[in-house]
Amino acid sequence: MHIYYYDENFKYQGEDVISDYEEIPKNATDVRPQEGLYIPMYNEKKRTWSESASKEYIESMQPKPPLPNDITTLKKQAALLTLQVAQMQKGGAS
Repeated sequence: MHIYYYDENFKYQGEDVISDYEEIPKNATDVRPQEGLYIPMYNEKKRTWSESASKEYIESMQPKPPLPNDITTLKKQAALLTLQVAQMQKGGAS
């Protein structure tokens, strides 16, 4: 059986597997935290997990957009210049 540990503030501390015949420790539950929680917090009365992370913490954990790569930027500029030269040559040949 899987068990899920929490600390004195009911914050998730990890999981373990125990025998079905073993007793669940006082600081653990067999209720699995749902996916997507950043800092799961257990409610003993409701036997549920909920989010305890602040909005700021969750936002700080979001991946930052990648910065433009210099080579990618140069390739885009070269493609644009090639297109402009081709258009100028086409327009001048008519």
